[in-house]
Amino acid sequence: MQTGGKKDKWPGFLSMRPLTPWEIFRRLALIVLASVVTAVNIQSFVNAGGLFPGGFNGLTLLIQRSAQQFAGIALPFTAINFALNAIPAVISYKFIGRWFTLYSCLAIVLSSVLTDLIPPMPLTNDILLVCIFGGIFNGLAISLCLLGGATSGGTDFISVALSERLGVDAWNYIFFGNCVMLVVAGLLFGWDKALYSIIFQFASTQIVHTLDLRFKRTTLFIISNRAFEVYERIKDTTHHGATLFRGTGLYNGEERDMIYSVISGDQVKQITRAVHEIDPKAFINILKTDHVAGNFYRKPHD
Repeated sequence: MQTGGKKDKWPGFLSMRPLTPWEIFRRLALIVLASVVTAVNIQSFVNAGGLFPGGFNGLTLLIQRSAQQFAGIALPFTAINFALNAIPAVISYKFIGRWFTLYSCLAIVLSSVLTDLIPPMPLTNDILLVCIFGGIFNGLAISLCLLGGATSGGTDFISVALSERLGVDAWNYIFFGNCVMLVVAGLLFGWDKALYSIIFQFASTQIVHTLDLRFKRTTLFIISNRAFEVYERIKDTTHHGATLFRGTGLYNGEERDMIYSVISGDQVKQITRAVHEIDPKAFINILKTDHVAGNFYRKPHD
């Protein structure tokens, strides 16, 4: 029995299932909340510290501030952000999914318009507090978008595409890419702002890395007397397979069944709860898995 379902076994079934009104409401609510957090964060922490938050929001601010300082032109945040996100949105539509891209575009529109509408509201002049809490709120906004089945656009499109295609956690790679932009910002506006922005981006990346569990792998070793019922629940809930091992419990000499399965990190709580509903006496060992080689089902975004 395979430990992971083939990638093309289930997507057709899942992508054809229409979303319930509650799922649509939840998705929209998370995207709206993420957009508000993004805009408020830019106007309260990012601009107060003169920081560059990374991604296309940071690139937009870099272009906006450069035009203002060197050409005396006040460019709207919305227009620049839309232009930068056009090509990544097309790539996302082709390689990730239609609805994922449309919801992401909604997040881009809302956050951009709100950034132009919300007035500056600096909360503190302490640059270190600005970096840490601004980074935390930025990571929270990105994570809320991901929970809503979307991204905040730009490099997030690229990160999700890499994770989708290669099955890796790409957020740290995006962090290093952002450092290149900060070098340019440092040359133009001074190295203090660029270096503080690295702290901001590091805090943001760590929040996303912690909260986004979809591309993390977890190995389950489940010892239960109702192994086949447990496996059926794993298969029906996650579309992952499992392997059954038979052995002997050395404490009492009884024959025992052990189920081995690798699932996504965001499915662990759901599966452990389901296993204990089937067999309250089941023993579950949960291990972090760094890498899986072979077929591993990934839930499509649409």
